[in-house]
Amino acid sequence: MRVPLLDLSEQYQALAGPIRAQLDEILASQSFILGPKVTAFEEAIRGYCSTPNAVGVSSGTDALLAILMAMGVGPGDAVITSAYSFFATAGCIARVGATPIFIDIDPETYNISMPALEGYLAGSCRRGEDGFLREPQGGIVRAIVPVHLYGLCCEMDALHRIGERFQLEIIEDAAQAIGAEYPFEGGRAKAGAMGQIGYFSFYPTKNLGAAGDAGLVICRDDAFAERLRACRQHGMEPRYYHHFIGGNFRLDEMQAAILNVKLPFLDGWSAARRGVADFYREEFQRLGLTSHLSLPAEPYRNRGLTNHHIYHQYVVRTSRRDALREYLTRKEIGTAIYYPLGLHQQKCFAYLGHSAGDFPETERAARETLALPIYPELSREAQRYVAESIAEFFAKS
Repeated sequence: MRVPLLDLSEQYQALAGPIRAQLDEILASQSFILGPKVTAFEEAIRGYCSTPNAVGVSSGTDALLAILMAMGVGPGDAVITSAYSFFATAGCIARVGATPIFIDIDPETYNISMPALEGYLAGSCRRGEDGFLREPQGGIVRAIVPVHLYGLCCEMDALHRIGERFQLEIIEDAAQAIGAEYPFEGGRAKAGAMGQIGYFSFYPTKNLGAAGDAGLVICRDDAFAERLRACRQHGMEPRYYHHFIGGNFRLDEMQAAILNVKLPFLDGWSAARRGVADFYREEFQRLGLTSHLSLPAEPYRNRGLTNHHIYHQYVVRTSRRDALREYLTRKEIGTAIYYPLGLHQQKCFAYLGHSAGDFPETERAARETLALPIYPELSREAQRYVAESIAEFFAKS
């Protein structure tokens, strides 16, 4: 039986009619960039996330890049983020000339470790006579970029306390977590909307995916939103007048139109993904696999939330990861490794001077984690095949 890691074909077939109608309308209008479809999508996300401002951009990567450029982050600055994430999170920090500061992760959630973060800020950073918080090499620490990895929110209450204590901006990387909820300050809030600034990716494989690259920034401050709108058009406002250097970060009409069609279905798809995750857990328990595999953490499951986890990925861990993956590949089961190296181990960041062992939980996750097939339409038959194949592997070894 063949089980792909992800199959988007059923989702498209269900929505092909309205999507094609939207694309035909755009082709007839010949309005392709930052038109009414983009405006409508921005308004829809404002409502969905309960946020004052939404600014559509060309990708999740460009969303963070535009945020940092609009903030004026650059050489002499430092930005803190997780050591375990997609490359763009750290890459954007380096691209504006700032220094990425990596923090180790919590081994259960794979999100940035709050004790490690607080320990770094309190133990390694000092506030200078100029009032700026500086990291050991002298860079001004400008912000923290927590990553809501795999569809699970970081501990945002603790993070806000840390941000307030050290007077640091929080930029939420919600690229993998649109719709995920957190029991924030005794209530509930959505990923991306708990800090002053958050951003999303709509890469096709995301829970809410476009037909190409697309992204969006949400923020509370109206003036900053206006600066972002200028930033996505080379810092231009009005036309041909450039007050600062931005970039070509514009969201096109076709991607916005597709996302408008899909957005009303997002919570249903996330619920279906949780159903897949629940069934995996039941099967792994039934087959006695929980002594061999560590299953995804669900720390907010009993906190009165609906989207306590949106399962962008279903990630298990085992010390025998590589052998298991090879076995599942032979059984025609798709898997993926997110991520085979910590960011501090990437060759392009060698100049930061990190060594093996600097971030032990990140390095262990890179050695042990494996993503299994998950998407809303995944059948229970396919899941049983995945679970039974994993059981076969451990029984034979």
